[in-house]
Amino acid sequence: MSVTKSKPRRPSKDVTVVLRERTREVEVLYRISESISSTLDLQSVLKHIVEVVVEVTKADSCLLYLVSTNHDELILRASKNPHPKLIGRTSLGLGEGITGWVAREKIRVVIPRNASDDPRFRFFHNLPEDRYQAFVSLPIVTKGHVVGVINIQHKRTKRYHDAELALLSTIANQVGGAIENARLYEEMRRQALQLDTLSQVSETVSSNRLIDDVLELIVTMTAEMMKSKICSLMLVDEPSGELCIAATQSLSEAYRRKPSLKIGQSVSGRAVKEQRPIYVPDVRKEDDFHYRDLAKREGLCSLLSVPMMSKDQVIGVLNVYTSTVHSFKAEEVKIIQAIANQAAVAIEHTRLVDKSFEMQEALAVRKLVERAKGHLMQSRKMSEGQAFRLIQRQSMNMRKSMREIAEAIILAGELEEQVPSSLS
Repeated sequence: MSVTKSKPRRPSKDVTVVLRERTREVEVLYRISESISSTLDLQSVLKHIVEVVVEVTKADSCLLYLVSTNHDELILRASKNPHPKLIGRTSLGLGEGITGWVAREKIRVVIPRNASDDPRFRFFHNLPEDRYQAFVSLPIVTKGHVVGVINIQHKRTKRYHDAELALLSTIANQVGGAIENARLYEEMRRQALQLDTLSQVSETVSSNRLIDDVLELIVTMTAEMMKSKICSLMLVDEPSGELCIAATQSLSEAYRRKPSLKIGQSVSGRAVKEQRPIYVPDVRKEDDFHYRDLAKREGLCSLLSVPMMSKDQVIGVLNVYTSTVHSFKAEEVKIIQAIANQAAVAIEHTRLVDKSFEMQEALAVRKLVERAKGHLMQSRKMSEGQAFRLIQRQSMNMRKSMREIAEAIILAGELEEQVPSSLS
């Protein structure tokens, strides 16, 4: 009796496809896990995420938005294809556009064609989203909270398969934790830098440096701490009632030469008049900001203007500009206010020292003038008034200070006394 050996069955086509998809999914997730665990730098993490998503989906464009620290808007933080200058400068509110809707509802949106026809779509003049046909928007969720949104776009119509969408959703869920960890690390590093900066400012203020050097160091350290495009310190000129730039770390001559401001005028002038910090999300769109053209040329965006307080009196402002939209946290405002007040203490101390020196100088001059008057009254038989007017007239005619004239009269008198005694 012969036995027929059966050939091993080949896996069906469906099983092969599933296995291939599963293998690909594991490889992609491993790559993402490996790349995002290799660094805690937030921008590097976001860049890795975008690169992997573009490779997996063969997308023509990928945008990654993060929810702001105030949880009131989404800010573009990483992208593939749109111009890098748009990073950090493009934002939209929760519920605004398809992206904002996805963030608010925590539901993905899949549009295979004519994405711009969707009633939720919002057109951005500086983003090429309207030129894409297919569109997928996925929420990035961690611990039940949306931390961001990933948008994948294709120029041509595209039918997104269930397996592909499932992989994208898995990626979005996996990267949420990595983004939060990177944010926490960035926050800790930022706080450490703030404390270190505040300590350095205190040390600088108490040093024996010249006041101009102190102010330059303060704006430089503040700019470094806040990653500020421009940081400037403006002081109140009491006679004119104007704010003038006293120090800035900016190399821009156009900014250094910008005209003074009247108290109450523009954002900085209001901060002085109202004696409170004033925040502007985008000075290029702020009607009250007087130098919008300059801001556009210099690439300035958000501004925090903090009054410099000394004994309940405002003596100036500390301005911090960023190149992208930045919502200043309460603790950031407190740190900058503390730095501004430290600067005010240094300035007031210098002014008191100068005033004390001026008083001592005035007293010394007065004593010299009194001695010179006494010599004239004795040697020339003048009255006190006549002697003083002579000193005053000589000062004006010879264009020398009264101190110099008085010293010359005293010296001449001493010489007159010594010459006869040496001849005798």
